[in-house]
Amino acid sequence: MSYGATTPEDPSSSIGETEPNPTIRKDRSLGWLKRLGPVLATHRKRLLLSVAAAIIAMVVQILVPRVVGLAIDQGLSERNKSLWPFVAVLIALAVARGVFTFAYRYGLYGMAFKVENQLRNLLFEHLGRLSFSFFDRVQSGQIISRANSDIRSVQMFLAFAPIMAVQFMSFIIAILLMSAISLPLTAITMVALPAVFIVGQRLRKIMFPLSWIVQSRQAEVATVVDENINGIRVVKAFAAERHQINSLGVAAVKLRWANLFQHYARAAHTPFIENLPRVALALVLLIGGRQVIDGTLTIGDLISFNLYIILLQAPFRFIGMLLILGQRAKASAARMYEILDESPSVTDSPGAIDLPSGNGLIRFDNVSFTYGTETIGDSAGSTSSPPILHEFNLVLQPGSITAIVGRTGTGKSTVSRLLMRFYDVESGQITIDGSDVRSLTQSSLRNRVGLVSDEPFLFSTTIKENIAYGMPEATSTEIEEAARAAQAHDFICDLKSGYNTVVGERGYDLSGGQRQRIAIARLFLMKPQILIFDDATSSIDVAVEEAIHKNLLTLLKGRTTIIIAHRLSTIALADSVVLIDNGAVVAKGTHSDLMETVPLYAQTLASGDADKKPTAAKTQAIFSEDGGL
Repeated sequence: MSYGATTPEDPSSSIGETEPNPTIRKDRSLGWLKRLGPVLATHRKRLLLSVAAAIIAMVVQILVPRVVGLAIDQGLSERNKSLWPFVAVLIALAVARGVFTFAYRYGLYGMAFKVENQLRNLLFEHLGRLSFSFFDRVQSGQIISRANSDIRSVQMFLAFAPIMAVQFMSFIIAILLMSAISLPLTAITMVALPAVFIVGQRLRKIMFPLSWIVQSRQAEVATVVDENINGIRVVKAFAAERHQINSLGVAAVKLRWANLFQHYARAAHTPFIENLPRVALALVLLIGGRQVIDGTLTIGDLISFNLYIILLQAPFRFIGMLLILGQRAKASAARMYEILDESPSVTDSPGAIDLPSGNGLIRFDNVSFTYGTETIGDSAGSTSSPPILHEFNLVLQPGSITAIVGRTGTGKSTVSRLLMRFYDVESGQITIDGSDVRSLTQSSLRNRVGLVSDEPFLFSTTIKENIAYGMPEATSTEIEEAARAAQAHDFICDLKSGYNTVVGERGYDLSGGQRQRIAIARLFLMKPQILIFDDATSSIDVAVEEAIHKNLLTLLKGRTTIIIAHRLSTIALADSVVLIDNGAVVAKGTHSDLMETVPLYAQTLASGDADKKPTAAKTQAIFSEDGGL
């Protein structure tokens, strides 16, 4: 047996494996186990060997009552044989059962945990392929629940179901052996089976919806916890700890109710399933005892028969457990398949090409776009939200620096998201050097277009690795140069471990300005052809911002740049300014021209959406310092 090793498999041996992960069948009309077939097929040999070991262990167990019966009849009652041969056989059977029990349990549990690992990797890989629209409408707690507790439910069923199936095989073999001893007593034993079947069917029908509800309630609890942790600064800022506790309490009460109802159903049905066979045991003792007195049945046969009935109780106990595990796994698999069946709304088209070399000419031609409001599992979805962009037209010349200004909600950030193809336009097209972005591979597009957002995300790893995230092969010198250009080197060196400092979750142990400077350093390192700054210096001190801008001018030279502007100092970097309103371009020109000729532009700047209300002197100082626009 390949599963008789005394030590577990070395987990490091699987690190770095590159063989493709099998996927599930896409046919939704198939049962959940059939859909899982391709994944299970990769463990066919292990499963077959484990089941074979389980069958041998089961056969060995079934032989024990018969050996005991013969020992009683021939060794004790008739006293014509020594008991030592029977003792030796029983010891051999015990050793064999121990070996084969270890083999099948190690094999089945190992298979189940490997399937769990495959499903988790499969789900994670699929999440990486899904588009932004999916994450806009699905709570993170729902995803976490499906990736953890739901997959664990499937794993538990796969580990126990084969063992229980073998137990039912033992039931059939035991019935045959019992029939060889006494057909009338066997018939009495079978009296309870119809009632057990009826109760089991009723339990199965009840458990599936209850299992679905329990898993959904667990996801709600996970969502509350996830939001509370991620939003802990907001919670504490508003002294809303009690409110969050109450929210968790409500979700926990719902989960408690679902769990209690599920266990109530189990408690109401399982005793019947487990105890009905004991009624048969009592009848066998009564009738079989009279047969022994009458001399039509030996004492050894009666004891063997009773031992078989005791063995039969194990499968009956497993019926309830199998039904519960099966229905829970079915509900969990359905929830997991909801994600795996989700198709990304943004994909590489057939024949997609890498973005050809060019000079960075960008065109938005009659672009319209609306954020959807679908829910998970809803294939049809809906788009009842108001349009964000409507017949949006804009041309960005190669090497130009364009600031986009507008009130909140007018679609400024949407422009950058559509350009990077985080979403696809509903109508119109966006082209880079004449190539429609939908005809390009997403990887080549995003390698050529760099984005720094107003809320940069840092991973819980070292600062060095965060800066080099887009270029893992970058040298320490290149990383330091990028950090210097982003005015991040000094504060990084002040940290205890410098560039090897591990930042906390999302980088929240750093200030907002420090996070933004690391994100800008990440962009400096990559030096993409097209740059997008979405309010990228909003949290940075003015003095630091000026130093960054000086380095930015070097980086921006010869690169087409879009600046989503909220500060006048940032607008000052631009060659031209675009004003958008109601999802369309309403004006384009220099800052000075727009201030003089477009009242809406001045109102937008004065409203506080772009910056604090500027004074004329401040505005003039900013723009005259850079030579004016």
